[in-house]
Amino acid sequence: MTTSDIQLIECPRDAMQGLHYHIPTAEKVAYINALLKVGFHTIDFGSFVSPKAIPQLADTKAVVDQLDLDGTETKLLAIIANLRGAQDAAAFEQIAYLGFPFSVSETFQQRNTNASQSEALNRLQDIQNLCEKHNKQLVAYLSMGFGNPYGDPWDVEAVEKWVEQLYKIGIRIMPLADTVGVANPGSIHYLFSNLIPAYPDVEFGAHFHSHPNSWEDKIEAALEAGCARFDTTIKGIGGCPMAEDDLVGNIDTLNVLQFFEAQGRPRPLNLEALAGAEKLAGQIFL
Repeated sequence: MTTSDIQLIECPRDAMQGLHYHIPTAEKVAYINALLKVGFHTIDFGSFVSPKAIPQLADTKAVVDQLDLDGTETKLLAIIANLRGAQDAAAFEQIAYLGFPFSVSETFQQRNTNASQSEALNRLQDIQNLCEKHNKQLVAYLSMGFGNPYGDPWDVEAVEKWVEQLYKIGIRIMPLADTVGVANPGSIHYLFSNLIPAYPDVEFGAHFHSHPNSWEDKIEAALEAGCARFDTTIKGIGGCPMAEDDLVGNIDTLNVLQFFEAQGRPRPLNLEALAGAEKLAGQIFL
């Protein structure tokens, strides 16, 4: 793996969606436009789901129409949970990726998307067909990818079962999501070192939720096992409320950048633009 192989996906959507206060549309636009100047591979910027489910992101359509993509190679990713949301997202030429949360845990699939795993797989087939028609790529997040609190089956065979099903319908980007922050270096290396060689044409990624003092070991374990796609968030904001621990959140982008620098894998980003985006984050995220 070379330095240029590593992809950083910045996730302001994940940072914003669970906040208890509303961020005005103009502030979201200004922040994401600032992120677009940094040079991230992708920005997970919004979602096309029910406003009742995530009221914070009800203005995603208004946001995307005000984003300035001139002069940037950064791609936009939007989260969807059903075919209707996918149709709404696919109507925007600016959006390159549609992200769907598919859970390794049957219990969490029901809670998160009001569908069984088999129903979600059927949705994904329809969404994949839509993506192919509209020249989009479908990203299937394997949520609860490193275990779950429900006692649902989890091991590499359980994960691979669903990877194979997703692979059969044509999905080639599959980040593993540590939804409740239970991953450790052993389980991370175990999964990636088994899955990556078995599916060489799949882009596996890491979406970790972590305690502030344990993120580095997780990133290092994934990197050593061949993972080259990492989701992060400036200031480490956001995460999953189901973790039942306020300190378990997204991994801070700045920490990861310093880690790669120390590893001799510096990221070719616009550091001045990054500093500007970080300053804005400090004003938006109270």
